[in-house]
Amino acid sequence: MPEEQLADLAHGVLLHDIGKIGIPDGILLKPGPLTPSEWSIMRRHPEIGKRLLERIPFLHGAIPIVYHHHERWDGTGYPLGLNGEAIPLGARIFAVVDAFDAMTFDRPYSKAVPFAAAKAEIQRCAGTHFDPSVVASFLEVPESVLDEIRTRSVEE
Repeated sequence: MPEEQLADLAHGVLLHDIGKIGIPDGILLKPGPLTPSEWSIMRRHPEIGKRLLERIPFLHGAIPIVYHHHERWDGTGYPLGLNGEAIPLGARIFAVVDAFDAMTFDRPYSKAVPFAAAKAEIQRCAGTHFDPSVVASFLEVPESVLDEIRTRSVEE
């Protein structure tokens, strides 16, 4: 990724779910599975986030990540059902990193899995959920670096 786009990537990563501010708490905080109508509402958060960032000029570069972070390489994602390289690169990168983060940290709805298991799942989903070239690059990152990033983010 070109260095001049790294600030936009960082902003997009930090703000990717800002649109959830417009989703009712009853859906966001629901302890069990969402109904189809609740999922329909939840899937609006990228559009809400996009509309929020459009009002802030210095964050315009983050919009592709906020708006497209749920797109999938095979076109089965949302909000637009983009596929392949039609998905902005920052969103493709973030999708891999976000999945790894979700799998390797305890969540209210799932326990953390070891790095190796998370990497295997990401590899399995290359070409369907994730951009295969982004997955290949991610898998080259040494586990010591991933662990250092994890430690730093927990401390902050």
